[in-house]
Amino acid sequence: MTTLVLTHPVFLEHDTGSLHPERPARLEAVLSALDAPEFAELIRREAQEATIEQISRAHPRSHVERILGAVPAQGHARLDPDTVVSPRSGEAALRAAGAVIAAVDAVLAGEATNAFCAVRPPGHHAETAHAMGFCLFNNIAIGALHAREAHALDRVAVVDFDVHHGNGTQSIFEPDARLFLASIHQMPLYPGTGSRNERGVGNIVNVPMTPGSSGDDFRHAFVEYVLPELEQFRPDLVMISAGFDAHDADPLANLHYAEEDFAWATRKLVGFAGRHCGGRLVSALEGGYDLHALAASAAAHVRELMAA
Repeated sequence: MTTLVLTHPVFLEHDTGSLHPERPARLEAVLSALDAPEFAELIRREAQEATIEQISRAHPRSHVERILGAVPAQGHARLDPDTVVSPRSGEAALRAAGAVIAAVDAVLAGEATNAFCAVRPPGHHAETAHAMGFCLFNNIAIGALHAREAHALDRVAVVDFDVHHGNGTQSIFEPDARLFLASIHQMPLYPGTGSRNERGVGNIVNVPMTPGSSGDDFRHAFVEYVLPELEQFRPDLVMISAGFDAHDADPLANLHYAEEDFAWATRKLVGFAGRHCGGRLVSALEGGYDLHALAASAAAHVRELMAA
């Protein structure tokens, strides 16, 4: 089986400022980990830019143009207190969305069994018409809608195990019964959404985890709540918002997972995709802010993709 990795040097030029947690060193750590000899068989490609039309499947065109228009010619600009853009941020955001689109194309064409998009800025907090939480455009939602519109897939599922609720993906998916989101996240925590009673049209599954939850708690909740709903939905493609900030070492949250827990969840989703979707799975990097934990967790995640 083959795993594709999509990334681009411009992701390292999305400059958020020296003290910002979503910094270029995050992606450098991930890419360094994936340079190890065990990952030599990965297919590697550079991400192309998504078009405005492709991004506009998830966000109003006026909003897309407003975000790109806010990118400064020099220095930094803030879209909100947490979300910073700099001169190369627009291209980075276009290529982050483009990476997920290209991953969907490659997987559905049979060029790879699955794919990992090593991108920044992340995307899962970007709502329909609101950039927030370090995110400009919702990369995973754009990819899911591309799978639907360009490849005529009927049903696409996203599983989000970032420590923060995937509020942006929920806002885009919740009116559409043919899109499914399961988000398992710490609560209370930013952005303050993600309670169990947020169900969309029956297509949203939120699994809040209390601060201090362990990897065993995560595995139990995943088996109890996420996998059964995913089985019932029976998607044509599985996508993952792969955030690794629920790691015990991460400074932005209070869960106590280890890289083995992310590997386990990946293995479960790979197995599900193998049974129901011909193995077709696309993953995109979201959060993770301790560099060592992020690198080890992303490597564990990709290792399981390669084992599919």
